[in-house]
Amino acid sequence: MCLLLGAAGVGKTLLVKRLQKLSSADGKGDLGDPPPTRPTVGTDLTDIVVPRKITIRELGGCMGPIWPSYYGDCHCLLFMMDAANPTQLSASCVQLLGLLSAEGLAEASVLILFNKIDLPCYMTIEEMKSLIRLPDIIACAKQNITTAEISAHKGTGLSEVMHWLQDTHRPDR
Repeated sequence: MCLLLGAAGVGKTLLVKRLQKLSSADGKGDLGDPPPTRPTVGTDLTDIVVPRKITIRELGGCMGPIWPSYYGDCHCLLFMMDAANPTQLSASCVQLLGLLSAEGLAEASVLILFNKIDLPCYMTIEEMKSLIRLPDIIACAKQNITTAEISAHKGTGLSEVMHWLQDTHRPDR
């Protein structure tokens, strides 16, 4: 099981829909226009194939207080941050620190996704890493942490996410 977490409005639902399209038989070409999305209230399960089936459990951002009840089955964590919303960055960093210090996620591989790089006002990955002191976070974390810049809207960087999921979910892991 892979958990997809992040604050409300960072683009988690769109990411899952785009990854599902990429993993489907008809997803080999153009992603097309972004599908409509609504805020997730509760949890959504989505299966993608990379080539093994992986279930992604997306939890709504408003469910932060009960995220820990879902850590048990988690082998990997996708944590999404909004690169175009500097006012949300500190709250997302606090959420990330809480996740990384959770005993139930100590063995999980972590991919931090900086989303919305297609917007003109986005912060670069270097700016975001500096603002949240990501090198210090990585140095202190028990988990293996990777980062990626993506645009769930345009599809930028999603193939990297698929490769990370494939590498993270090898049968020998």
